Formats: sequence, structure tokens, C-alpha cells
Amino acid sequence: MIIDHPLLGPRDSAEFVYLGDAALINRPDPETATPQDWHDYAYLRDNPAGEHRELWWHEGGDRSWLVVTRNTLTHEISKVEIARDVARRMGRSK
Repeated sequence: MIIDHPLLGPRDSAEFVYLGDAALINRPDPETATPQDWHDYAYLRDNPAGEHRELWWHEGGDRSWLVVTRNTLTHEISKVEIARDVARRMGRSK
């Protein structure tokens, strides 16, 4: 599978580590989160058949974090974004 890195161009997926659902970017607020919020964040994940946003780490390259929108049935990648940019659009500064 080829991941078209936004900064480095097409890269083999072997250079990356798959982390899982990109919803991990949206962490609960430590000041207001309940134990149930943290439980849901840590353990509950979607496992869709079809388009899904995932976190990938470019371990074998520039060590960037990416949000890859991929069809889990066909492995077709429709979008690749720098995770930092996605987090900023969501109102996260990290």
C-alpha cells in the first residue's frame, strides 16, 4: 500500500506504524473528564467496513503523524493529512 505523504510524496506503508482510529486526537479534557470519558476514550473504537480515518506514524522517515482516510475493504486511500493540522482544526493546540 502506498501512502502519499503530504510533505514527502508517495511512500511505502512499510515505513509507517498504524496506530488506529484517528478519533484518538480528540482526547477528553483532563479538567472536566469523568472516569467514564477516559474509559470510552481508551477502550471504545469504531471498526467500520468502509471509509475510516486512521492515525499512522512515519517511523521509517520524518517521524510525522498522519491522518489517513482509507477504505478498510479495498485499502484505497482517499486523503492523507498531517495530524497536527487536523488537531488544530479541531481546536487542539497539540
